[in-house]
Order: sequence, then C-alpha cells, then structure tokens
Amino acid sequence: MFIRDGVTYEFHHMGIPAHEPREGERYSAQFRMYTSDADCDLMRVQYHRFEEGSTLPALMRTVPHAAFKVSDLTKAIEGKTLLLGPYEPIDGFRVAVVRNGDVPVELIETTLTDEQIWERAKSGTRASMYRRD
Repeated sequence: MFIRDGVTYEFHHMGIPAHEPREGERYSAQFRMYTSDADCDLMRVQYHRFEEGSTLPALMRTVPHAAFKVSDLTKAIEGKTLLLGPYEPIDGFRVAVVRNGDVPVELIETTLTDEQIWERAKSGTRASMYRRD
C-alpha cells in the first residue's frame, strides 16, 4: 500500500492479455472480451482474451496491467490520460483505467470485500459487465 497526492493505493490484482481460450471464461459482450481467473495463491490474476472488434484500447488488449483499490477514484484520475471509464462493471465497484507511461493501470473504488467482488464477477450477479441473460 502507498499514498500519492492524498490518495491511498492498495494492490488488488494483475490482468494479463491471453490468446487461447481458458477454462471458466466469462464473457463481456460490452467489450467483446473473455475473462478467466488464474489459480494463484499469492495474488489474484485475471486473464483477458479479446475478440476481433473489441472496443477497448489496444494498450489494454496487449499489455498486462496492475489494478489498485484507491481511496478516491475521482482524485486518483485527475490529470491522467483515461483509457476507460470511470464506470461501474459490478454494482458498488467503480473503475477507471489510466495510461501510466506505456502501461495501463486499473483503479478501483469500492466498499465491497474481495469475496463479494470475485463472487459477483464469477456469477454475473449484480455485475452488468458479465450479465448472463
């Protein structure tokens, strides 16, 4: 954890672009993207595989990203180049992705526990990004 410009940053997960289908993928029609979780003990890792025509910026589709929970998303993105958001892919979970040098960084503001976040993402419940209709 660290503090920069009055905002607290806490590591949340790592996102890695993938090219091959993986077991347990969930689909986001909004971004034409599949997400799966890695079996890691020390940190959360998500793999993101993109369909042709994904609307996400190339930097997000090709470069791994770190994600941080922040104490104030509005303040954290001030003066930054936004790649995505802010938006709410999961109820109670606001996200923005910024460009930091040549790397995308995901910033998250939420009061949800990690268990609530990952369960909503996996089940699609209260998660518009992965809604299963």
